[in-house]
Amino acid sequence: MADTSIERFRRVVEAAYAHLEQRRQEVNDLNVFPVADGDTGDNMALTMRAVMSELDRLDGQPIDRRAREEIVHAVARAALMGARGNSGVILSQIVRGAAEELASRPGELVDPVLVAAAFASAADAAYESVRDPAEGTMLTVIREMAHAASQHLAHMDRQRLSFQAGDEEQDELLAEVLAVAARAGQEAVKRTPEQLDVLAEAGVVDAGAHGLVVILAGIVAGLRGEPDAIPEVAHHEPPRQTHPHHFDSRFRYCTNFIVTGRELESRIFVRRLEEIGDSVLVVGDQATLKVHLHTDEPEVAVAVFEEVGDVQRLDVGDMREQIEARERRLAPVRTGVVAVAAGGGLKALFEALGAHVVDGGATLNPSTYEILAGIHGVSAEEVLVLPNSPNVILAAQEAAKLSEKPARVVASLSQQAALVSLVELDPEREAAGNAERLESALAEIHWGAVAPAARPDTQGRFVRGDAVGFAGEEVVAWGGAGSTLSATIERLAEGVEIVTVIEGDGAPIPLDQLPLELAEGVELELHLGGQPHYWWLIAAQ
Repeated sequence: MADTSIERFRRVVEAAYAHLEQRRQEVNDLNVFPVADGDTGDNMALTMRAVMSELDRLDGQPIDRRAREEIVHAVARAALMGARGNSGVILSQIVRGAAEELASRPGELVDPVLVAAAFASAADAAYESVRDPAEGTMLTVIREMAHAASQHLAHMDRQRLSFQAGDEEQDELLAEVLAVAARAGQEAVKRTPEQLDVLAEAGVVDAGAHGLVVILAGIVAGLRGEPDAIPEVAHHEPPRQTHPHHFDSRFRYCTNFIVTGRELESRIFVRRLEEIGDSVLVVGDQATLKVHLHTDEPEVAVAVFEEVGDVQRLDVGDMREQIEARERRLAPVRTGVVAVAAGGGLKALFEALGAHVVDGGATLNPSTYEILAGIHGVSAEEVLVLPNSPNVILAAQEAAKLSEKPARVVASLSQQAALVSLVELDPEREAAGNAERLESALAEIHWGAVAPAARPDTQGRFVRGDAVGFAGEEVVAWGGAGSTLSATIERLAEGVEIVTVIEGDGAPIPLDQLPLELAEGVELELHLGGQPHYWWLIAAQ
């Protein structure tokens, strides 16, 4: 049977990893120090994943008070082995420092006193891992977290726990301390640009520091056992400029590897590695060292250790390629798009074409402020809004007026026509030119739909539940689902080259069984839209 203590520990680590995973790209995009290679979130996630894998390996093994030392050391070693990059290695040392403190007190239940001590040990280990510590980084933030935990401890009514304390009681008390530390960490993150010039120049906070707060907030949620219990962690915008600056490494390859051996002394290797690179970190113990550096000669770095141990897990990343990829990802887009849509498939289709989707809900009727939030959520200088329904146009126009970012409405009347028109968008052009292109495309698209009748027709053409076909907003066909769809498409498809059919929620005939016969030379595109109310949406161009 799996051990409940390890299960609880893994649940907390998994919650922290999940929270980091949700915001990993945000952390990557903030990364400008020491090198703007955009992988801080990735590297921290790899460290967390290694810890989870080790806990999976340990799960089911017997545990008692004395075995805690073995478990925390195994977790610390896993973090070290899985770490990559500056941020990952420093995070592994934070884990190691906390683990060593927990292991040093096998007769005590983990309580606020022990957590505060673990924070202090973690901060010490982080600073000791870096030869020239820079303030305004995750080092500063873990120190501020430790200080906040210690201060809060002095004001707690209950600081210690006996082994008679229940799991829920322990978890809630620990969550209280860690939530305080997370809040202090957030404030420290906000101050990082004041402490590190390169952050101020780029207009960002430190990526590793922010990632550390994200992880701790996830731990709090894991302890409380509720995803909604995650302390709010502010989002931070990517840098104003992404070009290389004087803090970037002059070396090309981010090099990471493990060395195993006997009587290994980390400090004696640092100077030799600094002769061939920078950002040097050598951490671990006499049996295992983790090595990280930036260099043009990875093979020389490996050779430094060939006579003293066995080199394993060599990982070499080309930072120039990483920086170029990051700059392409963060390059400002001239024109972005907000599209109102309903249905999981339709949302995905719009997003695949680069649009930011505002959920229209079952009635395709979002508020002005929902559309305004969508406009501000687009990473572009100017924004086009596709309302995709006559009922949404006024709200979209009002949102465009209220927006601080230049925005204009392209009065699209349907989701299917807007989707097809989006292929004409050129993100590098100004919004006015793109609006003309999309409006011209929309004018050439025939659009319609087939839906079940909600009530009997007053003219007696159909009854409730019959299929009804529309060309635009005009009823053009009715009766059985298949025949109505065929008749509607025939009406729309005259003189076109492509017919697009998008299946909605509850469509009575699967896409691959639709009874469609198109004229020779007409191409058929089929998609799952998941939209409510309409069995099929149709666009012909």
